[in-house]
Amino acid sequence: MPSSLHVLIVDDEPLARERLRMLLGKEEGVTVCGEAADGPSAVAAIRKLRPDLVLLDIQMPGLDGFGVLRELDASELPAVVFITAFDQHAVKAFEAHALDYLLKPCKPVRLHDALERARRHAATATSAGHSESDSLTQRLLALLDARDTQSAATSPAHLTRIAVRQGERVTFVRIAVIDWCEASGNYVVLHAGKESHIVRETLGALEEQLPPASFLRISRSVIVQLDRIRELQSLAPGEHVVILQDGRKLPMTRGLREVEEKLKFG
Repeated sequence: MPSSLHVLIVDDEPLARERLRMLLGKEEGVTVCGEAADGPSAVAAIRKLRPDLVLLDIQMPGLDGFGVLRELDASELPAVVFITAFDQHAVKAFEAHALDYLLKPCKPVRLHDALERARRHAATATSAGHSESDSLTQRLLALLDARDTQSAATSPAHLTRIAVRQGERVTFVRIAVIDWCEASGNYVVLHAGKESHIVRETLGALEEQLPPASFLRISRSVIVQLDRIRELQSLAPGEHVVILQDGRKLPMTRGLREVEEKLKFG
């Protein structure tokens, strides 16, 4: 068993990372070896730091928690405790594939139990050679395969129009005319030229229904139609904006290289 359990925190919400850091600081024999706020950074951190355990948020814009694991080779897959806002019935499947899962907001007792489970796993893996670690890797790979199969079987058709309700009237906005979409609480504002339309929908739910070849989520609150992007601009190290054809600048938190690749091949 490692003298200190080295833990990597992966969550796109600063307050969630702060809470986990605070709770882990109260645990004996636990060292936070790093943090990542998005999928690409998480992949790089796992490869560089080789943590004993990753506390991995499932729901992140762009490359989500499952996407992070798909980016890694089998030999690179770490021990994982999933963090999710899903209800307990939805996450029962994780029990058979990962060390544990935590529901947001994470409770100290549940986090402590997950860490103890990670310690037992590390101790068993050390005494049994690689067999226990190999078994966990195979379980994670099985989870990814199952999700890919389910996604392929249930993937809905993508929207071509979005219904907008205005009093007793319902109008339809073609997605081809939408420049960008902006989250506003439980609503989304569709920006189409000089017009704006409000839709009672969350940005995450809308993102799943838009064709991924045409639209890209560039931050937690903005989705942009790729054809409307004129250029990407760096403001400071790690700080970038998307400039649309009409000159509007939108802050971007998604990885610059990922967006560049999407624009080249999307």
